[in-house]
Amino acid sequence: MGGDGTPERTRVVLGEVAARRRPTDRSHADLAEQTPVGEALVKGLVRAQLSLALRLALVVVTGLGALPMLFVAAPTVGAVKLLGVNLPWLLLGVLSFPFLVGVGWAYVRWAERNEQDFIALIRKPEQ
Repeated sequence: MGGDGTPERTRVVLGEVAARRRPTDRSHADLAEQTPVGEALVKGLVRAQLSLALRLALVVVTGLGALPMLFVAAPTVGAVKLLGVNLPWLLLGVLSFPFLVGVGWAYVRWAERNEQDFIALIRKPEQ
């Protein structure tokens, strides 16, 4: 305490705190500071995720879009009945949902793998 009974003042310097929190790895610094290298790394991740989404969208469009074309091109296939239900109703109304769930599961798994690869690239020690 000071001579007059008041507590002594403590000087807090925010620059020292910020200096301690700076990433020591250059890749982390590039991302945190949004340098051109960091932007290129993030753009690479976004490009990989977009590529994955477009490829799986193509699988869905091809898989589900080909069925109506099949039924138009081969009307006898569309007239087939399984368990009293027409095949087109069964394929498009019931079996399409497990297909979509499977594609969604694959997307999540592969998107997480892309993110893990990105994190591994960031954490990789500089060579």
